[in-house]
Amino acid sequence: MMSRLNPARWLLNQFCIGMMFLVSGCAWIPAGDKPAEFIEAPSMEHTLSDSVHNELAARIPQWPAERWWLEFGSAELNNLMTIALKNSTGLKVAAARIRQAQALARVEGARLLPFLDAEVELANERISENGVFAVLNRKEAAGANILFGRVNPFNFRYEFDFWGKNRAALEAALGEASAEKAEHAEVWLQLTGAIARSYFRGAALRQQLDLIHDIVELHRELLQLAETRFRLGLDSADPVKQGKVDLELANKREAATRDQLDIQRNLLARLIGNGPDSTQSLFTDRDQGDIPKDLRLPAKLPLELLAHRPDLAAALYRAEAAAQRVKVGKASFLPTIDLTAFAGVNALRLTKGASSLANILFSGSSFSYGIAPGLRLPWFEGGRLRGELSVQRAEYDGAVELYNDTLLHAIQEVADSLSSWKESRSILEAQSRLLSSQRQNEELAADRLRLGLDDRRAMLGRHDVVLDQEYALKTLEADHLIAMVDLIEALGGGYSNDLKIVQQLIKHKPEHPEGFDLYKWLIF
Repeated sequence: MMSRLNPARWLLNQFCIGMMFLVSGCAWIPAGDKPAEFIEAPSMEHTLSDSVHNELAARIPQWPAERWWLEFGSAELNNLMTIALKNSTGLKVAAARIRQAQALARVEGARLLPFLDAEVELANERISENGVFAVLNRKEAAGANILFGRVNPFNFRYEFDFWGKNRAALEAALGEASAEKAEHAEVWLQLTGAIARSYFRGAALRQQLDLIHDIVELHRELLQLAETRFRLGLDSADPVKQGKVDLELANKREAATRDQLDIQRNLLARLIGNGPDSTQSLFTDRDQGDIPKDLRLPAKLPLELLAHRPDLAAALYRAEAAAQRVKVGKASFLPTIDLTAFAGVNALRLTKGASSLANILFSGSSFSYGIAPGLRLPWFEGGRLRGELSVQRAEYDGAVELYNDTLLHAIQEVADSLSSWKESRSILEAQSRLLSSQRQNEELAADRLRLGLDDRRAMLGRHDVVLDQEYALKTLEADHLIAMVDLIEALGGGYSNDLKIVQQLIKHKPEHPEGFDLYKWLIF
């Protein structure tokens, strides 16, 4: 019969028939529920209307630069960032997790390669004169030594990855390593954002502290004028009492501002990885830095976020890793085929005299070798394989839903921070106009004082209002800078990933992984 068929075709048929029997004898792969699906990035057309884009020009070209804080032009802030990126314990922990994930990927990758090692074994065992061997053969075995030697310089082991199980395990490990890199970028982004926010708050508090010094001196002068008028009988004691209250309120305000300034200094010291003494000389510059007034957003912002948000990238890579582990779980139901081989020398000697093992161990007659194909079929595992596959499917569903939640949260953060940045700018502009009006009133009071139409109290009162509005202006300037930092952080802060790869990952179908078509063909 074989002579009438093409030998190659006959061998292929026999192989297919054999594989059908083998696979049909494996554990049955249970069908899972419908897997979770990635949601599409929601539209932001209304949020990013044409009017918004007209207001956001091109100071920062298209996306925040990696060193985005340089846009603020503060030498102190730049120095804090440099120290923090070098000393931060959070970044060091994240970097250690990256190294760990990369090492695990190397471990999984090694399963795709053959294993080669060497083996040397020497044994010398004396047979008891009262043991079972001595009883059976007292003349030859009683009291004799068993000398055994084996030297195999070549031991070979290799598992054939027909079903892609080891490849999927490697892909899962690489996905986890990529996720850890994205997590490192997220820690980096959160750290730099926290430093910038704390610095701007501290700089505003330092400027406000200078203003409060002036406010305290002004109220002290008002109190002296009230006391003088009271002594001269020109006024009652009520202005004196009110002056004392106002002075103590200003002193209280000064103490609270100084306390808040110390808190920001101590927070910055912790963020940069140093002790509190390292930041006590901060905020010597009276200028907070430049306020970038323009930021142009990409036209397809939700889609761009997939490549520029490290938390989104991490969630996506973890979902991909979970998908690969589903593939590993399915492949565990299929046969495992491997090959082992060895080559070397071995010898055994039974003697009561001097050893002669070395003379025969390395002789040509002691040469040995072996080749052993192996096949393991998971017929019955007590439900272990099904349980592990259920765990991996549930892990994948959780990872996908976590990604979906992270995406929605990212969109919300962008919308909130964009709105906050716009409104803080409007409030800051209104406060600047209010301050300008109050300064005009102060100039008018000074003119009336020079003309003798008002006394000094009126001018000091107007100046107090101006100082109070300047104090409020510093808070609003810090709020606007912080809103700018929030927006930059919501946009990913300079993180960049390959958008094409991200889109390919989203299209992944984990319940129908590549590499199982052969299995389906054999079964059906």
